[in-house]
Amino acid sequence: MSQRPAPELVPLLEQVRNCRLCEGLIPAPRPVLRMSASARLLVIGQAPGTRVHDSGIPWNDASGKRLRQWMGLSDTEFYDDSQVAIMPMGFCYPGKGKSGDLPPRPECARQWHQQLLQQLPNIQCTILIGQYAQNHYLPGNYKSLTERVRNWAEFAPQFFVTPHPSPRNQLWLRRNPWFEAEAVPALRARVRQLLA
Repeated sequence: MSQRPAPELVPLLEQVRNCRLCEGLIPAPRPVLRMSASARLLVIGQAPGTRVHDSGIPWNDASGKRLRQWMGLSDTEFYDDSQVAIMPMGFCYPGKGKSGDLPPRPECARQWHQQLLQQLPNIQCTILIGQYAQNHYLPGNYKSLTERVRNWAEFAPQFFVTPHPSPRNQLWLRRNPWFEAEAVPALRARVRQLLA
């Protein structure tokens, strides 16, 4: 059962959900995020795809199904915002590019992330999904996402870094079997520890 957000978080979430900062720069503003001040786990991904944009439910697609498998969570557990907060780098669908969706708009993180994080005092682990979240929160000397994810233990247990769980990343997963053999079990154990 979802817990009500703290009083300070309620008006802020309302502001974010009514944000039109990128109007005219994206197909149609519809910010998608979920959280409660009691959440202990934070998921920061890229930006909603078309299915998530249409439903308003974060990770309500094939990528989300794989992400929940990696985390070892049922849909009910994953969408319990009293435990799991979900905040993408870009809150709205950014539009279509040549080889998939466009990158998340940078305005969202600049405008909202710090304000939202201040209202999440119980976060003990943040899962950073894909290069945009990782580059924003863990800048460093890594030449590629693969190199950073290969060194996932360096960031744990405060952060877990993962590739994007998109079906488009099937080739990356085949080329990097160590991720699901080593990093995923550690991620599941950390998630279970926090949500037990």
